Amino acid sequence: MKLKTFSCTKNPKTYAIVKQLLAEGNAGELQKYFGSRMEFGTAGLRAAMGAGISHMNDLTIIQTTQGFCRYLEKNFSDLKKRGVVIGFDARAHLSSGGSSKRFARLAANTFISQGVPVYLFSDIIPTPFVPYTVTHLKLCAGIMVTASHNPKQDNGYKVYWENGAQIISPHDKGISQAIEENQEPWPQAWDDKLIDSSSLLHDPYAMVNKEYFKDIQKQCFYRNINKETNLKFVHTSVHGVGHKFVQLAFKAFDLSPPFAVPEQKDPDPDFPTVKYPNPEEGKGVLTLSFALAEKDGARIILANDPDADRLAVAEKQESGEWKVFSGNELGALLGWWIFTCWKNNSRDTCAIKDVYMLSSTVSSKILRAIALKEGFHFEETLTGFKWMGNRAKQLMDQGKAVLFAFEEAIGYMCCPAVLDKDGVSAAVITAEMASFLASRNLSLSQQLKAVYDEYGFHITKASYFICHDPKVIQQLFDNLRNFDGKNTYPKSCGRFKVSGIRDLTTGYDSSQPDQKAILPTSKSSQMITFTFANGGVATIRTSGTEPKIKYYSELCAPPGNSDAEQLKRELDELVNALEKHFFQPEKNKLQRKTE
Repeated sequence: MKLKTFSCTKNPKTYAIVKQLLAEGNAGELQKYFGSRMEFGTAGLRAAMGAGISHMNDLTIIQTTQGFCRYLEKNFSDLKKRGVVIGFDARAHLSSGGSSKRFARLAANTFISQGVPVYLFSDIIPTPFVPYTVTHLKLCAGIMVTASHNPKQDNGYKVYWENGAQIISPHDKGISQAIEENQEPWPQAWDDKLIDSSSLLHDPYAMVNKEYFKDIQKQCFYRNINKETNLKFVHTSVHGVGHKFVQLAFKAFDLSPPFAVPEQKDPDPDFPTVKYPNPEEGKGVLTLSFALAEKDGARIILANDPDADRLAVAEKQESGEWKVFSGNELGALLGWWIFTCWKNNSRDTCAIKDVYMLSSTVSSKILRAIALKEGFHFEETLTGFKWMGNRAKQLMDQGKAVLFAFEEAIGYMCCPAVLDKDGVSAAVITAEMASFLASRNLSLSQQLKAVYDEYGFHITKASYFICHDPKVIQQLFDNLRNFDGKNTYPKSCGRFKVSGIRDLTTGYDSSQPDQKAILPTSKSSQMITFTFANGGVATIRTSGTEPKIKYYSELCAPPGNSDAEQLKRELDELVNALEKHFFQPEKNKLQRKTE
């Protein structure tokens, strides 16, 4: 076990934990802490805070940053001129002494010790502020210390490249190798107080708070309606960082401030009012928001996750019930809205040939349908904003306009100043859209139906199973690849005939002449997409950050087919067959989302 390096830790709390386990001779727990190092991937690091090399703690942050610093030195001759930005959320872990702020200061100390300027935010910020700062100040890289919507014991270390997008391969492998080569803490690595008197330390907080809100105002098109609207909003930051920044965004758009859920507006690392601090989980996270909206007569609820890069939206229906929009539904609305605003404000009709929208391959294809009818370009990417952000930057560098990108996991890129999902700009743009529609006596739900009437119904259903055993996950996917004998995929799923298969783990695609997938493939993650004869599409994949096997399904109908209920029934039946025949939850002992 790799106890030797950890013995140099100067964090008394993690040191005491390890000392106690050694005294007890607790080999099982020691193996958990030291059996394997956290893997640095394109998502950076994400793990529980605690002792040992498998957890987020002072030592592993120092080691990671030392590796990242050396990797940047190899890639940027002007690193000591340009520097890096570091931000953090409000997470903290009392028993191990870890916190996002502590980790951010240790990371800053590492860079400053090597003569690298550091733009360290002096207070908590939304994650999108880091990629914004990288781009705005033309820095070499950015680090955000956050675990987003993960459980309270977790933390993370998210990395952005000089282009303002999350890193993609081969940077993850290069950084990982550099971490392995720089595990011994450098002199003064633990003394983060040294940074306070350094001329290399800069605080971008005031500047970014000014410039970011100035930039997102370029997406504000109906200021007069915003000033006069009677529509009321409730906002929750789910004990995270979003409250102050969404209030400022509303002010920047001349909207009256949303009512803030008082029990959830201030940062609290214990997330005391929710089981999971993830608005993607739906109504359970929004209970307090519904109550406040009923009390104050608000019709729209806006909910950010704790690092404010995601957005969930709910609307009160005429029946009195609340509808929580799926990520795909809000993606359809925002895509329609942002294109409509562009079209109404563009003087050059020929410019449409240079307009793009993006979404991930597991998200609804509604943007493709809109693009086909309206004449702009749509592209799909692999799952995750690291792919959409990098692709958007490539297109922008070619003089193209990337208006919008989204993923079904309630992530939206509505403003080209941030090449990542941004729950702050998405919240205020959604509020302007809702205010505009209200001025025409339309609700978000009514407009969503109008979008589907115009471009064709796109009915989606997504969920997941929890599985903590990697062997079971591997076996499940092996079974799908050897369904009716070796190297044979399923020909049907219950009554539904399979018409096409794309496996982005192996690189197989039955629809291509050479049977090779066009999108990039990765052997380190599982992802198989099935196309069915009835027009349905279903993708099964593993999560990069959680012990989940996820599925995404969609049925599309051409414009004019208005029988949405029939489509929903058909999709429900397909999903039931998918769970029964492909997941086999009872046999594989999988835990359903609702349990």
